[in-house]
Amino acid sequence: MPRTGLTDARIRALRPRKSAYDVRDGKLRGFGLRVLPSGNKRFFVHCQHRGERVWTIVGDASAMDVLEARSRARGALAAIRRGVETPRDPDETLFEAVAQAAFERRGRVWKASTLAVNRSYLRRQILPNFAGRQVAEIDQKDVANWFASLCATPVAADRSMPVLSVIMREAETMGLRPEDSNPCRGFRRYRRKGRERFLSDDEIRRLSAVLSAHEGRSPEQVAIVRLLLLTGCRKGEILTLRWSDYREGHLFLRDSKTGPRTVWLSEPARNVLDALKRKGRWVFPVRRSGNPRSKSWLDQCWWTFRVEAGLDDVRLHDLRHTHASIALREGETVLAIGRLLGHADPETTLKYTHLSDVMAMQAAETVGAALEGS
Repeated sequence: MPRTGLTDARIRALRPRKSAYDVRDGKLRGFGLRVLPSGNKRFFVHCQHRGERVWTIVGDASAMDVLEARSRARGALAAIRRGVETPRDPDETLFEAVAQAAFERRGRVWKASTLAVNRSYLRRQILPNFAGRQVAEIDQKDVANWFASLCATPVAADRSMPVLSVIMREAETMGLRPEDSNPCRGFRRYRRKGRERFLSDDEIRRLSAVLSAHEGRSPEQVAIVRLLLLTGCRKGEILTLRWSDYREGHLFLRDSKTGPRTVWLSEPARNVLDALKRKGRWVFPVRRSGNPRSKSWLDQCWWTFRVEAGLDDVRLHDLRHTHASIALREGETVLAIGRLLGHADPETTLKYTHLSDVMAMQAAETVGAALEGS
């Protein structure tokens, strides 16, 4: 944080930014000024006492000058050293105020899509339960009751918990909760039926036949589906592919769910790309605007493909699972599969190991049927 001797003139000159920021006083250690995005300015005391951070609002800068605020801050610091509870501005310590501060800070590192999704979970799943409460009062029992109330929507519950945990960690950083007091620790995710679906060899043959039949009418959609199956990429990665990303027999993706990554292409995948006409910087552009194609445009055509192939329960994302399952079947390691799929965390790849159990079961059934018939 900037550190300067606070004066009334300097305080008046401070301008708001997109996020709140603090200016420490050079004359009194632990005393400072917080400038909020709204333009409001508040004096505060922030110090450590007996190994714990303490944060106290001294008052509004519009209601007192810096000499009075510094005098009050000295009294607050003395009270803290004596172990006397000091009052805090209730507006600053409300859960929703801390949540806003947490999102302002994390918004610098989260992807725009991640930030939007997390804001949705905050608005729908978290704020209805915790808004209006003092962040320091929320304990593990409160979190347990909230988590249990979301049992009907386990996916939302599992994805909301990390968001709540980030907010609680931010409260600790701000000195509004004791260190290592995060009430979100120790909760297990809901067990829910896995959505992983992968195509059998017969289903792949049926899909290939349908794609060949539609190649003349829908060449771009057919090419995308083939690339999804041959690369294991996410559909957004293929839809936003630029020709400059394809070189040296690889795809060098500028961005993905886990950041920039390299996709190694097989010969069949390269053949699909080499057969396409280059109509601009995007591999799959909209003819009039020149922008990349949308997911809804692809989804509409996929619905036709899967119905004709008898794959009514198969999503486009399941082609990625299929790519992983074939790699596993052919003896590739979990580490190699993680590299193929662009996983940042090996734990993410481990969920595919259950596919080997499914394959073993299918093999057992096949052998059993053959022996029974003989």
